[in-house]
Amino acid sequence: MAPLSFDRNFDVPPGKVMTLSPLVRRVIADNPGPFTFKGTASFIVGRGEVAIIDPGPDSGAHLAALLAAVQRESVSHILVTHSHLDHSPLAHRLQRTTGAAIVGYGSVSPSELSDTGLPRLDASIDRDFAPDIKLAHGQLIAGKGWSLEGVFTPGHMSNHMSYALKEEKTLFCGDHVMAWATSVIAPPDGNMGEYLASLRLLLQREDELYHPAHGPPSTEPKSLVRAYLVHRKMREEAILARLRAGDRTIEEIVKANYADIDPRLHIAAGLSTLAHIEHLIERGLVRQEPQGASITHYFATQFAT
Repeated sequence: MAPLSFDRNFDVPPGKVMTLSPLVRRVIADNPGPFTFKGTASFIVGRGEVAIIDPGPDSGAHLAALLAAVQRESVSHILVTHSHLDHSPLAHRLQRTTGAAIVGYGSVSPSELSDTGLPRLDASIDRDFAPDIKLAHGQLIAGKGWSLEGVFTPGHMSNHMSYALKEEKTLFCGDHVMAWATSVIAPPDGNMGEYLASLRLLLQREDELYHPAHGPPSTEPKSLVRAYLVHRKMREEAILARLRAGDRTIEEIVKANYADIDPRLHIAAGLSTLAHIEHLIERGLVRQEPQGASITHYFATQFAT
């Protein structure tokens, strides 16, 4: 099995319309950063009558770029992969201009936003997101010459929906699988068990190309998904090794296992570590002991061999 390697060769300016295939165009938003790479990719699907996937952050410049890209065309649907602030907020302004229906899996319930005791990511949740059309797994949205199938891929967020363009065997996979970096799984809404199940679901499909919402496409998607699964297994084993070595807190584990990453990503690393630990607890491989209002100690169990 090949190790997970990243492709960061993606020098694409924001606002420029790029034709990727007969049915697909891409416009990058002006929101580069440690979590968004060069910016959020909005995809335009179809010709004449089109759909826009992931309208992006609430940016006037990006709204203008998208409207310029589809001038003299009609926008029938605005599809959102998930309701992080770098993906969904522009949907409302875009809808007011185009009249298109907003499509997604659904909103995130307040119970899924309870406190974890860890800092939250800067790219947080769009609590105002509410789709006009709630798409179920396997349901189709179609226009002239194109059809998009909902592929439910929870894990990165509980409402994460990917979209398969059947005519080109292409999957718009949001933040679920990316070639430039791993996806952050951040509790309480992110769930590692669901994320791994969603990865395994993709291995059962026959998509030939992945277009993620950040970074370059993947032309060997199944190889990438398998590498993701191996990577997550290695992260899990590294966490168990630190617990056996005497580490008891997420802070201690992150300090040991993520010593070489950008400090700006330490919060994300801590949340992903928590997601792995929650999955290990579900399987009886780790137990937890609260030590106060905001500190929990973790221990590997006898079953974690």
